[in-house]
Amino acid sequence: MDLKSLKGARLFIGPRVNPNRPLPLLIHFHGASWLVEQHVARYLPRVALITVNLGAGSSAYRKPFEQPETFQNLLSEASDNLGSKRGWASITLSGFSAGYGAVREILRRPEYFALVNNVLLLDGMHASYSPEGKLLADGGTIQAADVEVFVNFARAAVAGGRVSGGSSPRVSKGILNSKDAGRKNNGDAGRKTFVVTHSEIFPGAYASTTECAYYLLSQLSLTRHAQLRQGPMGMQQLSAVDAGGFHLRGYAGNSAPDHIDFLHAMPAWFVLMRVK
Repeated sequence: MDLKSLKGARLFIGPRVNPNRPLPLLIHFHGASWLVEQHVARYLPRVALITVNLGAGSSAYRKPFEQPETFQNLLSEASDNLGSKRGWASITLSGFSAGYGAVREILRRPEYFALVNNVLLLDGMHASYSPEGKLLADGGTIQAADVEVFVNFARAAVAGGRVSGGSSPRVSKGILNSKDAGRKNNGDAGRKTFVVTHSEIFPGAYASTTECAYYLLSQLSLTRHAQLRQGPMGMQQLSAVDAGGFHLRGYAGNSAPDHIDFLHAMPAWFVLMRVK
């Protein structure tokens, strides 16, 4: 079902979605809708899904969410179409490749940062170099502002998985209800889980997912551990970090097929998130 509030957004109702109960919602940015729908139907049958495909490049995903009402309208329309009577049990954002641009922009607004329970990045977290185009090996640095909100979300996930204040605002019919801010709603409300996955692809013009992952870990004073094992889709896992609700997985591979594997293997990381 196409949503009118954002061209390129599509609502999928899983086989066991019950609008009479609080609903878990997953919003996925970038990647074939049919594939993500298959993942959810098989592995998260009680979850409502919105897929969003807006084109190429992170800016295509960032720009619509620079308007604060875009995200709110998306939640409201989905709730209305579902006939949801009890609001959202949890809200999860996932982004493959360029889709991280939308996730980052949504989290930059404090009210949405508080609202979102889980984030999954599938080989998609990039940043500009500073000065622009100057590689780390040549003395450049990562533009901190491009990663700051991910650092903050990771820190909240590490710290017992809760944001300060104890819980996130209630969402009723997809609308943020400020009078309920700070009130506990459903079981894991307010808890944060952040799952980051990355390959070894080096784009050159901007910071790679590996470089951004190392930057993230440095800001959290965390160290990755070598963990050589076969991953999903025949992927080769190289490293892992687990701290509270924060989980990072690094994989070998520097080709386009290696990149696409992350979208096909998406369900492998569902188990790390609190999606009910």
